[in-house]
Amino acid sequence: MKLLLLEDDDATRVHLERTLVAAGYVVDVCSDGRHAIALGSINEYAVLIFDRMVPGIDGLGVLKALRAAGVRSPALFLTAIDGVHDRVEGLDAGADDYLVKPFAAIELIARVNALLRRRPATDVMTALRVADLEIDLIKRSVKRAGQQILLQAQEFKLLEYLMRHAGEIVTRSMLLENVWSFHFDPQTNIIESHMSRLRSKVDRGFDRELIHTIRGSGYSLDALA
Repeated sequence: MKLLLLEDDDATRVHLERTLVAAGYVVDVCSDGRHAIALGSINEYAVLIFDRMVPGIDGLGVLKALRAAGVRSPALFLTAIDGVHDRVEGLDAGADDYLVKPFAAIELIARVNALLRRRPATDVMTALRVADLEIDLIKRSVKRAGQQILLQAQEFKLLEYLMRHAGEIVTRSMLLENVWSFHFDPQTNIIESHMSRLRSKVDRGFDRELIHTIRGSGYSLDALA
């Protein structure tokens, strides 16, 4: 399950991301409303977790924009505001639940799980498939031609992103932002090294390669290339 987390405080954002990842979720993180709207508009998320008060476009404005764009993922607001008027305002904007700061990590996980149970199973994508390559998003498993492929967590996240954009060219900056949550180029070979390991596991020993380097542009997972 992939979640979208909007939190502007660096320490809190890191803590929440680690908590959610430890619980088995894939998490896209952002620190401002514009970035959250951009990610929420192009990706499918099981749950949206938004800090109510962030600079610029706040969590309420982000949710209104996404609801207007047709995004129906359940939304949880994290807030230090405990007034009835503010909770009603958030619920009217399309929020499904509120969690008032400070809160325990186990309560956050419980709230997310509760939102997932409310969501119709037909709305949740549980698997991705390209040619003979398939990943199970629930079991976090990968198979190609029926053979189990063992991936590290970051390799799985990289492969999931490539499969969600199958047939498209994904650039280095897209991978840094959406797979590593870097909003800058660290000037390392982190993408190349992970891509090399992923290719050795996904393509080596099979009749055709699925992961391709598009020189000068990026990468593509394409069964027809």
